[in-house]
Amino acid sequence: MTNRIDYFEIGSPDPAASKVFYGGLFDWEIEDPQGPSPYSMVDEARGGLWDTSDADGGSWAIFYVHVDDVQQAVDRAVRLGATVVVPLTDNGQIDFAHLLDPLGNRFGVWKPHA
Repeated sequence: MTNRIDYFEIGSPDPAASKVFYGGLFDWEIEDPQGPSPYSMVDEARGGLWDTSDADGGSWAIFYVHVDDVQQAVDRAVRLGATVVVPLTDNGQIDFAHLLDPLGNRFGVWKPHA
């Protein structure tokens, strides 16, 4: 099913503090990062916590919309006034991108590999 929100992500330069806050607030189980990636799965893979301390150091919470074609969604969003924050990225399991809507709200689009 496409064009539906089905994942969320929290970007934090202090993932330990975010884990304490969100885990305490919502009783979410937040795993430790697996492997070299600074990424933790949240609430049985319903979301993720991204350690941004070695990247842009940003803090954000976004939703992801599952689309049929990530680049096509990015192009359409840009035509409608969005700004690309993270361009089309293939992490080996999914293609995704982050955008800002015309009012500055961050969101993501994604598609799993077949």
